[in-house]
This record gives sequence, C-alpha cells and structure tokens, in this order.
Amino acid sequence: MSTTTFEKKKSAPNGVIRVIITAIAAVLEVAVIVLLLLIGNYYLRYLTVVLTILAAFVTLVIFSSPKPATLKMPWLIIILAFPVFGLIAYLFLGLSGSIVGATKRYRAVNEKIGKLYDKNEEAFAKLKEMDPANAGNANYLQNRLGYTLYDNSDITYFGETTDALDDMIAHLEKAEKFIFMEYFAIEDSDAFHRVLDILERKVKEGVEVRVFYDDLGSIGFIGFSFAKKLRNLGIDCRVFNPFSIFANFFLNNRDHRKIMVIDGKVGYTGGFNMADEYFHLKEPYGHWFDAAVRIEGEAVRSLTLIFLENWTAHVQAKREMEETDYEKYLPKVEYTAKEKCFVQPYADNPTDNEQTGEDVYLNVINQAKKYVYISTPYLIITDEMVSALTLAARRGVDVRVITPGIPDKKMVYSITRSYYHLLARDGVRIYEYTPGFNHGKLCAADDIVATCGTFNFDYRSLYHNFEDGCIFYHCDAVIKERECLEEMLAVSNEVTDQYAAKKAGILRIGQLLLRLIAPLL
Repeated sequence: MSTTTFEKKKSAPNGVIRVIITAIAAVLEVAVIVLLLLIGNYYLRYLTVVLTILAAFVTLVIFSSPKPATLKMPWLIIILAFPVFGLIAYLFLGLSGSIVGATKRYRAVNEKIGKLYDKNEEAFAKLKEMDPANAGNANYLQNRLGYTLYDNSDITYFGETTDALDDMIAHLEKAEKFIFMEYFAIEDSDAFHRVLDILERKVKEGVEVRVFYDDLGSIGFIGFSFAKKLRNLGIDCRVFNPFSIFANFFLNNRDHRKIMVIDGKVGYTGGFNMADEYFHLKEPYGHWFDAAVRIEGEAVRSLTLIFLENWTAHVQAKREMEETDYEKYLPKVEYTAKEKCFVQPYADNPTDNEQTGEDVYLNVINQAKKYVYISTPYLIITDEMVSALTLAARRGVDVRVITPGIPDKKMVYSITRSYYHLLARDGVRIYEYTPGFNHGKLCAADDIVATCGTFNFDYRSLYHNFEDGCIFYHCDAVIKERECLEEMLAVSNEVTDQYAAKKAGILRIGQLLLRLIAPLL
C-alpha cells in the first residue's frame, strides 16, 4: 500500500440534493401520467381498449426481441398484470439502448471511427495456429466487431489499486501531447487530486486534456460545479447523460467505462474509479479489492478509439466529427514488445444488438479445459450464463466464482446469493471474499487467456451500460491474474456446500422473486 500523503484541496459539493430533486420530479411525472390515464379511463371507456391493445403489442415486441428469456419475462409479467404502470416503466427502463436519437448518433460515429481500427490478419493467423480454440474469440472481436488483435504490445497486470495509481502517476508525468480520461465515478478528493495536480501542469505545458465522467456514477461525490472547475483549469470536460428533472428515456444507460490514455502510447483499464475508497483511503466495506491492466504499444490505439467513440457520440456532434482530425490521436507507435503475446481491447455499446461482454465471457468459459476463475462484485446472470458455467463444471473444469464477503448494496447482494444454488448444485464452487468488498471484474482460464475490465457478471453491465475491457492470450499477465485470484481464494470463505443443498420452500420462493426483478435493477 502506498504511504503517500495528500495536500488537502477544496472539493466540489456532491449532487445528492440534485438526485433527490430529480427523483421527486420523476415520481411526480409518472404520477401525473398515471393519473391522466386513470381519469381518461374513467371518462373514456375506449381508452381501456386502447391500453389493452398497446400492452398486447408491446408484449409481442418484447417476446420477439433477440434478448434472453430471463430479460424478457419480468416485463411480460408486469405489463400484462399492470398495463398502465408497466407501459410507463418500460418506456423509462425497458427501452434501454433502443432510443432512436442515441442509436443514430452512435451509428454515425461508429461508421466514421470504426474505419480507423486496424485489421491485423497476421496476428490472428499466428494465434489461430498456436491456439485454435481461443482464436475463435479473437475472430469474433476482430472480424465481426472490428476490435483489433495485436501481437506487438505488452500488458501488465495490477492486482493492487495503489500500485496501479502510482504507475498511472508516473506515466502522466511523461505526457507530451494528450491525456484522455473516462470514468464512471470521480471523487474530488485525495486520490483524484494527485492526478489533478499533474493535469493542471500538463495543460500549462500545452498538453490537451479531456475528462469524461458519468453523472450518475459521480453524483454522490461531485456536482455540476466540478465540470466547470475543470474547464476553468483548461481541461476539456464532458458529463455523460446528466440527470434531468424531465423524462429521459436514455437514463438507464450509463457510462461504466474506466479508461486512461496517454499520448496514444500507454493506456489503462480495469475495475476501479477515481475515488478514495478504491485506493484504501476510505474503507466503508472493509478491504476493497480491484484490479487493472496497463497496455503499451499499438494496442493502445483501440483504447483511444473507444474513448473517442463515447466522447463524440454523446453530444450532437456532426460538426465535431467533420472537423476533428482523429489521426492526430492515433500515432504510429514504434514499439518492440517485451514478450510474445496477444492483446485485444474491446468495448460494449447498448445501442447495438451485440452483448459483447457476455459473449466474450461465454467464449472463454466454453473453451476452458482445466479451470475458469471468475471475480465479480455482482452475480446476476442469464440462463445462458448459468448453463455455460454449470456445463463447464460437469465436464470436469474447475470453475470457481469469487463474490464479495461484505456487500455494498444489500438487496443486490441478496440477489447475487440467490444464484448460488443454481451453480453450486452442479459443481461450480462459490467463494465470498472475507476481507471486504470484491469489486474486481476478472476471468482467467487454463493459464492461456484472461480478461480484465469493467464488465460485471450482471444484467446492467452486460446489457445496459457502456463498458470496456481487454482480453489477452498467452501473456505473463494471464499468470499474474491467476495468481492474484488464487490469493483471493485463499482468504475467501467457500460456501459451495452450504448452497448446494436444497433450500426450504419459503426461501426458494423468495429467491425466485428476487431473480424475477433482477433484470429490472
């Protein structure tokens, strides 16, 4: 753990009051809509017929959608049982990623930025010859989605967040051209102040600095004055999907990515945000575990493009797309890798029809022959994921899942535990991390392949949020990640036998109800 001390600075006030006002406004908006419908239903009998037809139409649309049954079933039940409430709730939450305006913006940006990804067929041919099974995952990401596979880059794994932050600080000091930062949560406090000190200096040196953060993720830490504060320092700052007192059908989609790019030569991603609790400066839930990776070499190009996608698409940016010279952020990197390995950064976007994060996890699990170790703060998964994990265990793969020992959200923790029996009864081993809250999003298999990024094993990460990650093959970082997971297992409490046994009827009913509402959270 770092022993660095921090100079105290005045922090921006958080946005909790704004959350309360927004929540009250949202409740009032819904109440008015429901009241108008009910009044109309009383005076206009035909409205009942209209609502019934509309509810039937929406249920058909939901039923025919390509989403998993576990995502569709709760909406079907709610809309059929409570047409008025169900339809309104579906407009706010169920249309996640389907909003026409947002979809058009992202498609326009992807059409332009997507052309800037390399096609590295030579690297793919090497991996396919060496490892045909896992080459399928690389093929899916590169040839279907456009995320390049690189064989001339290095990746370093950090199983301790303070080490990762110190490493970031060292590389930020070397920045000469640009710094891009995109985080779900930023807290205007000690950990971020270490970074901000450097950003202020770099702006004065002529370095272009961009900071992009999610409003919901940061709202408990900072308010709108934070963005203004950064802009006054010369930092270009944008806020993703701000809360508003007016209806926002895109509100359910959040930017959960964690990306830092320095000069297009060094990049970072992983599970931690720029907030004190991630670096043990505060410990509200015991020891907070998280992890990250540093990428060096040509693979940083993909992280840069992933950042530019969200940065550009989140605003009405037609002119910006036309005027921006993206190539200046994509330098030709002369780099000689320290080891022969394969690195592939990737991202997920809820406005398309791909569940990239879930598909990558499923491919890793389905190809595993010896072991699959998984770390996730939340375990709220589809039937397809349950089947993949249990089938792997039944064919003899050592499948282990590590969840938190101390929860940050008690209801979500209860839902997480409701999935234990489905997995444990078929041989998946379940562990709870006893030192505290496990926030790491990791998956490693067979000492061959591993992932590190922002994807939780839950519906919100895999279906609703903007996420990013990196998959790497035949790297020393794979071994480092597996060793880190083994260290976590050593201090975790195995609960497999406890949950493998049949539960009492009342408890099982309660778990079924929790899993029914899980896709709505």
